[in-house]
Amino acid sequence: MANAPTSRFTRPHRAHRVSLGALAATFLAGACSEEPGPPVVRGAPMATVSVAPPTSVQAEAKINPRLLRRFQPLEKTSAPATPAERERVDLGRALFYETRLSKEKNISCDSCHTLTNYGVDHAPKSVGHQGQVGTRNSPTVYNAAGFFAQFWDGRASNVEDQAKVPLLNPTEMAMGSPLEVERALRAIPEYPRSFKKAFPGQAQPVTLENAAIAIGAFERGLFTPGRWDDFLRGDHGALSNVEQAGLKTFLDSGCMVCHTGRYLGGSMFERLGVVEPWPNQSDQGRSGVTGRSEDAMMFKVPSLRNVGKTAPYFHDASAATLEDAVRQMGKHQLGLELTPPEVSGIVAWLGSLTGEIPVDYIARRPLAGEGDAP
Repeated sequence: MANAPTSRFTRPHRAHRVSLGALAATFLAGACSEEPGPPVVRGAPMATVSVAPPTSVQAEAKINPRLLRRFQPLEKTSAPATPAERERVDLGRALFYETRLSKEKNISCDSCHTLTNYGVDHAPKSVGHQGQVGTRNSPTVYNAAGFFAQFWDGRASNVEDQAKVPLLNPTEMAMGSPLEVERALRAIPEYPRSFKKAFPGQAQPVTLENAAIAIGAFERGLFTPGRWDDFLRGDHGALSNVEQAGLKTFLDSGCMVCHTGRYLGGSMFERLGVVEPWPNQSDQGRSGVTGRSEDAMMFKVPSLRNVGKTAPYFHDASAATLEDAVRQMGKHQLGLELTPPEVSGIVAWLGSLTGEIPVDYIARRPLAGEGDAP
C-alpha cells in the first residue's frame, strides 16, 4: 500500500483498529498453502501481466497501474487435444446433469450449481436428499477449476476430488457407496460405452474415480471472461467512469489484498472477522478439517467473478444483497465503515466482473448412441 494515495483508507477508523497499511502488511507476510502453518494462508504467487498505459479516463480515476498487476485476465479455454479427452468432456457434461446418480433419482450437480444461472441456485442453503438442507451456501462452479482448493473449508484440492463428495454425502445426492454409484452407471446403457471411449484401454472404466475425472474435465471448461478481462488487456473503455471509480475505491481500501489474481479470490484462506469478529460463529470453517484451533473461522476467499449474479453471499448466506456484502467486508475485514457512495461505487465495479456464460459448451446433449442397446 506504499504507493496508494494518502486517504482515510490508510488511517485507523477507530482508535483500537490497526491501519490498513499494517493490516495489508500482515496479510502479505502470511504463509499461503493449505498445509498446517500460520493462521493466514495464501496461494502460490500469481504471474504478472503487462498493463497498457492508462487512458485519460483511467488517469481521471487515478488508478495506480502497479496495483492492476495483481490481477490477470482469463485465458480462452483450449479445446481437448485428443479424441479421448473430447469424449471425457462430453461424458462429464452428461454426468453433471445426471439425476440418476442420486438416491431418489431427482438431484444432479446442476440442481445446486445451475449452469444457466451462473452456477448457483440462489438458495441460502441448498436442498438435497429427502428435503434435507445443507450446512453452507453453495458456491458457483464457474471458474472454480482455477482455485487453489475447493469447498469453503478447502477440504478438496481440485474439482475432481470435489465431484465425488456430493454423490456420497447423505444430505446431498446420498448414494450409499462408490459401488452403488458404479452399479447405477452400468445399469444405464449409454454410460458403459461412453466410459470405454473416454478411458480407452481400461478393463473396467466405469468407476467413481473416472466419473469424477470426467466431471472435472467438463468443469475445467467453465470459465466466464468478460469486460474486466478486456480492461486488463488494455481496453480501458471497457469500464465506465463510475466502474473505474469503484475500482479505485476497491484498490485503495485494501480489498485486493485477498481478492487478487486471475479470479479475484480463490487463491488463499483468510480469517473471517479479522478486524471485527464475525457475528455467526457456529461454523468454524477450516478448523473442522484440520482440527487446529488456529484455523478457526478460516475460509477460502471466494472469487468475485460473477459476484453480481450469485447472491446470497458468504458461507452462511448472511448477506442477501451485494451492497450488504460489501459493507460487511469493510467492517469485519478492514475495520472501515464504508460510505454509501463508496459501497455503490464498488458494487458498480463488481458488475463489470460478470462474464459470459458459455451457452454452447454447457448445452445438454445426448451421449453418442444414447437410447441404443448396450
